[in-house]
Amino acid sequence: MLFTSLDWERSGKQQGFLQIPYSHNLGGWANVMIPVTTVANGPGPTVLVLGGNHGDEYQGQIAAMKLARELTPEMVTGRIVLIPSLNFPAARTATRLSPLDGMNMNRAFPGQPEGNVTSQIAHYLTTILFPMSDVVIDIHSGGRSMEFVPCSHMHLVPDLEQREKMLAAMLAWNTDFSFLYADIAGSGLLPVEAETQGKIVVTTELGGGEGVSASVHRIAQTGLRNVLIHVGVLKGTQATRHDLGKPPTILTQALNRDDYLLAPESGVFEIGVDLGAPVNVGDRIGTIHHLERPDRVPEPIVARSAGFLITARVPCLTQQGDCVAVIAKQVSIAEVLRA
Repeated sequence: MLFTSLDWERSGKQQGFLQIPYSHNLGGWANVMIPVTTVANGPGPTVLVLGGNHGDEYQGQIAAMKLARELTPEMVTGRIVLIPSLNFPAARTATRLSPLDGMNMNRAFPGQPEGNVTSQIAHYLTTILFPMSDVVIDIHSGGRSMEFVPCSHMHLVPDLEQREKMLAAMLAWNTDFSFLYADIAGSGLLPVEAETQGKIVVTTELGGGEGVSASVHRIAQTGLRNVLIHVGVLKGTQATRHDLGKPPTILTQALNRDDYLLAPESGVFEIGVDLGAPVNVGDRIGTIHHLERPDRVPEPIVARSAGFLITARVPCLTQQGDCVAVIAKQVSIAEVLRA
């Protein structure tokens, strides 16, 4: 069962590990050791910051590691818990799924105390870290499979007071786009478990692909700090997009299955629209070319809804059923906060 030597109630700065016993061919008494930093100073909110939910998403891991080194108790009001590489085995192999058990951390909740490694991590968050937290920040990108317009995002939770707080925290990331999304690929998501416990949950999709540009790293790091200031756990002055000389965030949502375009056949995918560009119903978003039959007419990928191209597939080689693009329509704050 997962254990830690960290004392969550102690003031000051601690650096340690979440440890899960795990035997392998060359280690009978081995542990999986997930680095954790906690910085606490007096009364205030507790904020849990998570990177590396998927191991091939490094924007959040780097942002959290930098904060873990730089934060001192004097900078904090309350408590910040940082886990830069939540799915640590996957982070070490740059994979979406854990190489130890093949599980997707973001489909493992609520987890099991005596389950496999991924399930034990999920169970510890569900039973220990989420209950003691007021805010949960889960930083994602598209990894190696998708590239997103850098955006903060969230679910439309049913509780309107919780939704309003989540919306304000999401907008504090100051991304050009914000994105409200639906879960079309299964249950057991980390954000859903935290939301169900009534937490303010902020998530992101910050770019994607094998490499990360300097501009995306800046968005990850400045946005995270601004959200921490917004929720009152990090001392400082919150910056708004107006302060930064930027127009308001484009608020978008993709809540219907028609917004998520899946490959009807396997082949080589060619994207035909730039990320962030507006599209209309019937526009050709991309094309799937037939690798074995170049003489065949390529398969068009056509928008079934209007909005903005919020994300597209990165690897050109595509299997039938892979998501190749998502169209998100623009909505107003009033629409988001409507019951």
